[in-house]
Amino acid sequence: MGHGGFAEESAIEAHGLGKRYRRGWALKDCSFRLPAGRVCGLVGANGAGKTTLMGMAVNLLKPTTGTVRVFGAAPGSTEANRRTAFLAQEKPLFRRFTVAEILRVGRELNPRWDQKTAEEIVRSGDVPFTARISTLSGGQRTRVAFALAFGRRPDLLVLDEPMSDLDPLVRHELMSVLTAEAAEHGTTVLISSHLLADLEDICDYLIVIASGGVRLAGEVDALLAAHTLLTGARTGAGVHQDLARHTVVESRASGPQVTALVRPDGPLVGTWQADTPTLEEVLLAYLRSPDTPPLISPSARIDPNTAAA
Repeated sequence: MGHGGFAEESAIEAHGLGKRYRRGWALKDCSFRLPAGRVCGLVGANGAGKTTLMGMAVNLLKPTTGTVRVFGAAPGSTEANRRTAFLAQEKPLFRRFTVAEILRVGRELNPRWDQKTAEEIVRSGDVPFTARISTLSGGQRTRVAFALAFGRRPDLLVLDEPMSDLDPLVRHELMSVLTAEAAEHGTTVLISSHLLADLEDICDYLIVIASGGVRLAGEVDALLAAHTLLTGARTGAGVHQDLARHTVVESRASGPQVTALVRPDGPLVGTWQADTPTLEEVLLAYLRSPDTPPLISPSARIDPNTAAA
């Protein structure tokens, strides 16, 4: 079956997943599936639960409610550990080690280690193998961390804000490394970032978290196609009467005009100028309107039979 069917292997499946801290719920009743082989952007405001979700997927945190599975296995199991690599924002590396020594550690600790891939990622950035980690720039350290992650040959690579501290040129270069390596090896990537433009360049799948749950999930092209950006004359306060039958994600007035991002439910009426929104416009609208009804594409929905099991 294709991208909309359940025959596709799931890299991650979450069933009613929730995590509660002292201050309250970070995630609650979170259910979705991420099909294998996708590069997926995980988006949400600060405190929305992105890092919590990733932490549960890689066994750094235990759920309060529900379950999460990685390629059908429990996080922390031998199977899940073998197939998963995680890179945190801090990118912890032994600062006194040389680059070559770091790669040697990776080789000795990982049975599936790919020395050639790891060395190519380092070499393509002109990073000296004899240099100590403490002497490297931020971009060079991130490249070495990428080399460690891809050297493991993971089936799932989880990246939590890996490039937020880098300048645009280095980010663009490392994003190219990420997409090339993922495409070559068929790696599923789950990457969180506040840099929406970066996600638009590399992601073919998307998960948006707000109010503790999944608000938007699925193929980027399908999600964009489900929305229309309308511009028209302002007629007063509240939602424009012409839009009452549609799902209005966000409506913003500016002078005599109103701009609305909608999920049309049938033909649009009225004198509107209709445009296709950009990914950034859709993401920002959902982040500003966390109570918008969710839109979950068929490929991101949990198989009812699996959920029941």
